[in-house]
Amino acid sequence: MNRIFKSILNYLVKGGLVVLPLGAAIFFIVWLVAKIDSALNLSDTIWVDQAGNPIYIPGLGILTILLILLIAGVIVTNFVTEPIYNWFHRWLNRLPILNFIYSSIKDLTEAFVGDEKKFNEPVLVDINGAGLKKIGFLTQKDLSKIGLPGDVAVYFPFSYSFAGQVCIVRIEQVQVLNMSASEAMKFVVSGGVSHF
Repeated sequence: MNRIFKSILNYLVKGGLVVLPLGAAIFFIVWLVAKIDSALNLSDTIWVDQAGNPIYIPGLGILTILLILLIAGVIVTNFVTEPIYNWFHRWLNRLPILNFIYSSIKDLTEAFVGDEKKFNEPVLVDINGAGLKKIGFLTQKDLSKIGLPGDVAVYFPFSYSFAGQVCIVRIEQVQVLNMSASEAMKFVVSGGVSHF
């Protein structure tokens, strides 16, 4: 009887190791999509049924965002010229708070998906010379413009978080890792438990 109980417990644990991460990932994605869709879905303010009750159309918010992104991409690619782009940035610079928020979000977005991805060079940094090392991503190779020649900027993501910190370190303390950026990010964010 004790042997049967141990086998059942073993199966439950192994099943949990497969189902729980998968279920949590699916739940998070569904929850995030539902929240975005609900926040951006204007169907209940536009359409009403015969009794005057709002009609909610699931997926319309996500579809709206995809359509806006597609239209914006077509316009920027085919119609926005350099003078228009420069005029937009001059206008944006007159609004300091909006400019700060816009440029921060734009830089962060471009760091992951833009033409000039910044988190694509994983490095290992010797922190104190006593064996403590951290994995990060080289984001700036030349800091001489701010009076720090020979130093580089390295972004260190936190484990189990989307946050991180930027540190300025001597170039001699930085070693380029022989792994892809996605493998390095997965390793750090998972707290070092994911396999290469």
